[in-house]
Amino acid sequence: MPIAFTKHLDRPLLRDIAALAAGILIVGLSFGAIATSQGVPWWQSTAMSLFVFAGASQFATMGIMTAGGGLVAGVAAGLILNLRHVPYGMAVGGVYWTSLRAKIIGTHLLTDQSTAFALAAGDDARKARQTYWTVAVSLFLVWNAGTVIGAFAGQLVADPAVLGLDAALPAILLALVMPGLKDRRTIAAGLLGTAVALAASFFLPAGVPVLLALVGLVVMWKGADGKREERA
Repeated sequence: MPIAFTKHLDRPLLRDIAALAAGILIVGLSFGAIATSQGVPWWQSTAMSLFVFAGASQFATMGIMTAGGGLVAGVAAGLILNLRHVPYGMAVGGVYWTSLRAKIIGTHLLTDQSTAFALAAGDDARKARQTYWTVAVSLFLVWNAGTVIGAFAGQLVADPAVLGLDAALPAILLALVMPGLKDRRTIAAGLLGTAVALAASFFLPAGVPVLLALVGLVVMWKGADGKREERA
């Protein structure tokens, strides 16, 4: 990353970004290796990271498709997970919407982390813009590098099951959702969705039960209505 671009970012912030990038690199390695262990060609996992660039969605889509859920169910799950990017764009869009090229690239690189770091910059527009691009570009590079390295490394493992890669996918997805389990309504929504998915898994094809788990969101909707009534 050019020094001139990051010179206005303080050292602690750059240290935090570097630590975050290191963590994302490890997750990228896991994604590439898991994809290979599931029989996905290296170029497909690499293309997915390059053109989708959404860790949780990639893991979910790959998990559903490799489990026999089919392309439609896999893509639908990925799209639903990425709906959270709509409010993200509304929150930090002004940071990178400086030109058509910046809009296209900046929107593609939009992630939970780049949004959080940009918002943390507060009212300092220049710092927010530099922080956003620094985080976004850094994570894009390490995620794709990790995917490629992991995909090729996975080919060298004779028996992926020995390394527990089959358990890595659900463990990573659990780690991704854990920060959101902070209140009772969120936990209730998750439990309801899980119950629906488990029940449906006995008679519906793979991939469909996961989508039906969205029924759990009705708990969040009712809770939101309750809050609005209290304020009225």
